[in-house]
Amino acid sequence: MAEKHTSAKGKVLRGTVVKAAMKDTVTVAVERYEQHPKYKKYMRKTKKYLVHDAGNTASVGDTVSIREIRPMSKRKHFTIAERISSAAEA
Repeated sequence: MAEKHTSAKGKVLRGTVVKAAMKDTVTVAVERYEQHPKYKKYMRKTKKYLVHDAGNTASVGDTVSIREIRPMSKRKHFTIAERISSAAEA
């Protein structure tokens, strides 16, 4: 589900674009799979990030890789590193 890498450049996550209504910003939902500490059941947890998208290149449904950068605003501190698959291809 969510691939998380750390490097000198910061975290790299993989997710799906769920909203692209703002200028130069998209909302990306990153899903992770984790085990409940007490009941040991595996659950999917989703977190949404505001991501900088210069030129509005991504559309809803695209799978993207996002990379951590310096804060651009109060909630926006990721940028699109690469577009893995397009919604039009699927």
